[in-house]
Amino acid sequence: MLETILVALDSSDLSQRVILILDQLQIKPATKIILAHVIPAPEPDVEVAVDRPQASEEVLYRHIEKQLQTYQADLPCKSELEIVIGDPANEIIRLAHIHHADLIVIGTRGLTGLKRILEGSVSSQVVAEAPCSVLVVKSE
Repeated sequence: MLETILVALDSSDLSQRVILILDQLQIKPATKIILAHVIPAPEPDVEVAVDRPQASEEVLYRHIEKQLQTYQADLPCKSELEIVIGDPANEIIRLAHIHHADLIVIGTRGLTGLKRILEGSVSSQVVAEAPCSVLVVKSE
């Protein structure tokens, strides 16, 4: 039985598909689901326009928290929210260790070729380094 499932979400449309997959897993009431969102750490070389308003970290955090709470309300079991800042793949793996996850559920955008090399694949890194099984949900 799956005792703890870590569900890695972002702000893309794929997150909704990842949540829908949970319904197909027939989760038991005793299972705990961790809904996780990793805010990528700002890159030091990125220039920010100082003459335009910037979304503060707190505003971004509250928006993400509200989105996760919406997903959380529909879950058939106990759950927790984790919102962290850092490298997405590393943070997902770290959270899986902390929560002793039995399964990680993560989406993939299906990048190929040069785009995959340049941007990297979070899901591929998680699959390679995770301490448990990983269910990768493909975009339609």
